[in-house]
Amino acid sequence: MLVIIALFAAVPTAFAKSKVSIGIVLPTKDEPRWVQDEARFKDALKGTKYTTEILFSQGSSAKEKENVETLINKGIKVLIICPQDGDAAAAAAKAAKKAGIKVISYDRLITKTDAVDYYVTFDSIAVGAAQAKYLVDHAKGKGQPLYLYAGAASDNNAFLFFEGAWNVLQPKIKDGTFKIANSSEAVALKDKAKLTRKEMSKIIGQITTNWDPNEAKNKAQTHLTAAAADAKGNVLILAPNDGTARAIADVFASDKEITSYVVTGQDAEKASIQSIIDGKQSMTVFKDVRTLVKDAMGMAVNILDGKKPQTTGEYDNGKIKVKAKQTKVIVVDKKNVKKEIIDSGYYAAKDFKGL
Repeated sequence: MLVIIALFAAVPTAFAKSKVSIGIVLPTKDEPRWVQDEARFKDALKGTKYTTEILFSQGSSAKEKENVETLINKGIKVLIICPQDGDAAAAAAKAAKKAGIKVISYDRLITKTDAVDYYVTFDSIAVGAAQAKYLVDHAKGKGQPLYLYAGAASDNNAFLFFEGAWNVLQPKIKDGTFKIANSSEAVALKDKAKLTRKEMSKIIGQITTNWDPNEAKNKAQTHLTAAAADAKGNVLILAPNDGTARAIADVFASDKEITSYVVTGQDAEKASIQSIIDGKQSMTVFKDVRTLVKDAMGMAVNILDGKKPQTTGEYDNGKIKVKAKQTKVIVVDKKNVKKEIIDSGYYAAKDFKGL
């Protein structure tokens, strides 16, 4: 009897933690981008001795913290986390660090904590600059209306995207090539080449979409309803990502006083690739998730193997400078969509019409 009791008593200790090497926490399953990432992560570990578990936070920082605690209890050695809210995710990162786990911030930077070991990212400032350059390259004459939109104020990347865009757009705003149509805060700062975080916050507060296509649609409708005649005609639109770009484009396309529009995007979502082929969305910034996932997993495996990961730069998260591995981005429009998206094997030609 004592032997049997001893065996049962030992079971919880032996099996309390499963053998999961790498824990991954992504923001939501409701956006195609993160579902793509999930599939790529699963593929990336095939053929290795390591295992992973992927959990989604579904837009909740509380759920994100719960997910991290679940993975800590499963004995992970490395945590890859794309934060829902950069500041709020600091608590989850601290919990992981306290448990002796290495933390890799993925795509979005966890801010205001020293509990982040590495950051794997696309060059977010380069993304915003690429979007803005596309608008500059497609400008028509002087005083062309420019509509600005941004991501979520809780996402550090939204600031980096906007910073990159402002760096390129501001000279054209200052010299009168572009006329800001939907942000009094941006108009007030039009002569300033470099914006502080506080100044960007004021602008983003007016033009945020929160990465939500419905919010983007409503905001665009409000802006067009209030727009004077000289804020219509041939317009340029800085949209932060593909989901918001499609929603905003639909609104502008339905306004009879809009003669033409050029709208930016990013993420190369399937629906936006079709929109580009159809001429409804002008461009997207292609961030090849295969490369980003490969970089993140390569870093995680190096850590597990006791090696020092390679980095290419660093980002200030408000507490420390986080060593980072940056991945290049590619501008895609109707001219090169087949080459970059189909011929590269990212998507299959059968998924699209009119190629």
